[in-house]
Amino acid sequence: MFSSPGFNRANAYRQVGAHSGVENASPHALIQMLFDGLFQSLNAARGAIQRGEVEEKGRHLGKAVRILQEGLAAGLDLEKGGELAGNLKLLYDYSVKQLTHANVHNDVGLVEEVIGVLQPVAQGWKEIGPEGNTTAGA
Repeated sequence: MFSSPGFNRANAYRQVGAHSGVENASPHALIQMLFDGLFQSLNAARGAIQRGEVEEKGRHLGKAVRILQEGLAAGLDLEKGGELAGNLKLLYDYSVKQLTHANVHNDVGLVEEVIGVLQPVAQGWKEIGPEGNTTAGA
């Protein structure tokens, strides 16, 4: 496959821009980025299942599972977070289990279930805001 030097420079620039965005982000913003990436992957997986694109489905579900396990669940402090952190861990583990079944059985309904279960968590995180205060009605 041929690639132009201009394409390689543009791709490198995008990678540096994304890396810089992560390096300069607050902990709150990093979690928000994880949720954004998670829902992007879940929606892409849903579409791939509907189109019968097995390889794409697996790639997007794999990315979603990694975000759940290596990003969201790994970032929980179970000691300081108490019951809330424990419940989130259970929810993330459940979501991974459902996505694994969705991958094996090409079940778009399970992907939609995970989206529905995690959207309120992501929305709550967004509403907390970076300062830990709710943005509505304060």
